[in-house]
Amino acid sequence: MSTPDIATGSAVEEPDPGPLTDGQLTSLSTRAARNLATTTKSEPQMQAITSRWLLKTLPWVDVKGGTYRVNRRLQLRTGRGRVHFEQNGADDIRVIPETLTELPILRGYPDLDVLREMATRFQPREVRPGQVLFEAGQPVTEAYLVVHGRFTRFAAGKYGGEEIVGVVTDGDQMGDEAVGQSDPLWLTSVRAETAGVVLALPWGVVQEFTERVPSLAAHLQAYVEQQRKPMNRKGEAEVPVQAGHVGEQTLPGGFVDYELAPREYELSLTQTVLRVHTRVADLYNNPMDQTQQQLRLTVEEIRERQEWELVNNREFGLLHNIDYGQRISSFTGPPTPDDMDELLSMRRKTKVFLAHPKAIAAFFRQCNRRGLVPGSANIDGHEIPAWRGVPIYPCSKIPISADHTSSIIALRTGEADQGVIGLYQTGIPEEFQPGLNVRFMGIDTAAIINYLVTAYYSLAILVPDAAGILENVQLGRTAD
Repeated sequence: MSTPDIATGSAVEEPDPGPLTDGQLTSLSTRAARNLATTTKSEPQMQAITSRWLLKTLPWVDVKGGTYRVNRRLQLRTGRGRVHFEQNGADDIRVIPETLTELPILRGYPDLDVLREMATRFQPREVRPGQVLFEAGQPVTEAYLVVHGRFTRFAAGKYGGEEIVGVVTDGDQMGDEAVGQSDPLWLTSVRAETAGVVLALPWGVVQEFTERVPSLAAHLQAYVEQQRKPMNRKGEAEVPVQAGHVGEQTLPGGFVDYELAPREYELSLTQTVLRVHTRVADLYNNPMDQTQQQLRLTVEEIRERQEWELVNNREFGLLHNIDYGQRISSFTGPPTPDDMDELLSMRRKTKVFLAHPKAIAAFFRQCNRRGLVPGSANIDGHEIPAWRGVPIYPCSKIPISADHTSSIIALRTGEADQGVIGLYQTGIPEEFQPGLNVRFMGIDTAAIINYLVTAYYSLAILVPDAAGILENVQLGRTAD
């Protein structure tokens, strides 16, 4: 602040008095007033709480006996598994013999010594991008196991050009279609889209093992005979029916056979012991009950872990239990609309897409490149992004691998639609929420109150095509 000097008429700066001290204040300071005021407080916050859309969208089935059995029609077509490898340097790559039983032709073969010997006959071979392993119509001279890389199956289109049939990635195999054929030919061509490594087994070695090992020959013959039995398009034992007939023809008869060893899902659990000191529980409860707040955050943590288990648990989680026949890889790396359409076409009545938020962002980038605008779905007042009318729910429990790739899961849900269901049991003792109870465990000699908090749950895929997965989707940005 400045004042005019009377003698000279110029302005003179006055010294700044600075902040007033408590002794100079003319009224009560806010700092002192806070000692008499009531503080408005929030409930304890927790950053790790997510939307948990998987728990919300799954239909939950009450399992009173603690075990859920999935009865299915007899399956004749053997599912495709994936083999695993061990590597000691660039040139020493071997298939783990026990995982050879994941191949359809060796499913259930018991002689481990034969599998070990067969594993030693595979030879590693590096492939370069663009290299064609074999072409359609050529004789099958080798069987292949893919150690690493992405390969495209393609064939000549009906109207010229190239028609992409599928993608082969890590752990897949090529060559089982030659079993039981006197003069086997490749049905499609295969080209390497990236640099990779395969293990090759000459077809003559397979024939040598068949001639030398009677048990292997019998196993392969049984496999061929089973594949020749009448079956529907899903590989289930066919029921003989007749249609379009006239007159008094004799109708075929039969029955629907069941699997003799159906899978059973036992409820899993997540548990913790919540400890609260009696002094805290007795004295510090206004305006918020300390025990209730401790319990609320503990339950939130248990529910977060529950969703993680439904996605990642090796026994029942989605990532490890989706049938390998329902797994596809992205054609180009990033998740494109074409990939999502392919995933959607693999089942009827897809209800849910689940993807890591970064995978959703990667998909939107591909839509932006093509000038497409994904739709949305209103779910309980929330606007959720959707593709072809199917909502895409964010799920941070789907992992991102070290090479910055992830997966997108598609589900058909509900018992009525033979889909994916959640399992829990209600009415358990001292139930706090459905399928979750809080049991008082007593007070120890240190005056600590102990509560056992437990959630019981599991997940079941009723038929293989109820769930599918788009694997190896690239999340990073690509240069224009």
